[in-house]
Amino acid sequence: MHFWISKEGDVSIREQLTAQIKLAILSQDLTPGQKLPSTRELARRFQIHSNTVSAAYRELSEQGWVDMRAGSGIYVRQFSREKGLETQLDLDNLIVEFLQLARRKGYSLADIQSRIRHWLRLQPPDHFLVIDPNPDFREVLMAEVRNATGFRVVGANFEDCANRGNLVGAVPVALYGHAEMIAASLPPKMAYMLIRTRSVADTLKLETPPTAEDLIIVASRWPAFLQYARSVLAAVKVDQDSLSFRDAREAGWQKGLRAASFVITEAATAALIPQGIRVRTFQVIADTSLAELRGYVERFLVGKPA
Repeated sequence: MHFWISKEGDVSIREQLTAQIKLAILSQDLTPGQKLPSTRELARRFQIHSNTVSAAYRELSEQGWVDMRAGSGIYVRQFSREKGLETQLDLDNLIVEFLQLARRKGYSLADIQSRIRHWLRLQPPDHFLVIDPNPDFREVLMAEVRNATGFRVVGANFEDCANRGNLVGAVPVALYGHAEMIAASLPPKMAYMLIRTRSVADTLKLETPPTAEDLIIVASRWPAFLQYARSVLAAVKVDQDSLSFRDAREAGWQKGLRAASFVITEAATAALIPQGIRVRTFQVIADTSLAELRGYVERFLVGKPA
């Protein structure tokens, strides 16, 4: 993958590296088991101290993003096999096997159709359940899923899944990075959908590059968004003096927004920004994952209450 490193501004090189590697892992620009560039290679490529790269890798290892293998190198952590809807047995094959078994047992097609309609009527899904441990980030994911699908969205953390009543009528949705946690939190036979985040390359795509005269306000209720934005904008050499960062959880954060050339934010905070202000909403969820969610609604949930 490509890295963007800026030695200017107040965002440390270590922070720029860790932010970009995390985003790359979440978006699968870096895949499980993939070997990362060596400390020496990155230090030589960007003319930075090897201790800086080592510190970034060590932080990622401590947080569970990578494995440091003595004498071998640094590798993206290999998560356990994922059970998401798209990775299960092909639906058509399952249906064919079911029909063949039912016919061998003597059931007519009319009997089979009647019982299938009966079971589908019992408890149709009526909402997506976005599961994430971070409440601020969860709100962002919920807003994007709601905007993309027009379907009802509810949020929960992993502990909430212990109450099976919270799962009634739900289609659970979580990040690929939480595959192990969601598999352990849900009933064994309950299917769920895993979503990816956008890649670093997509993150850097703005409508037009900002000029030196632009005043850019970055606003979010999600603290990590402000951190990632600071790192990514610094890496592509956006003048730090033209940036203003606002924590949307604090009183008065909207003051002066109209003076900005534009506001960079995420979907949850975008809904709180007054009309008439230019907004560039950063999309967290990958386009392919949003398409999968829309496709699920179209295939299975059309006509159900939103």
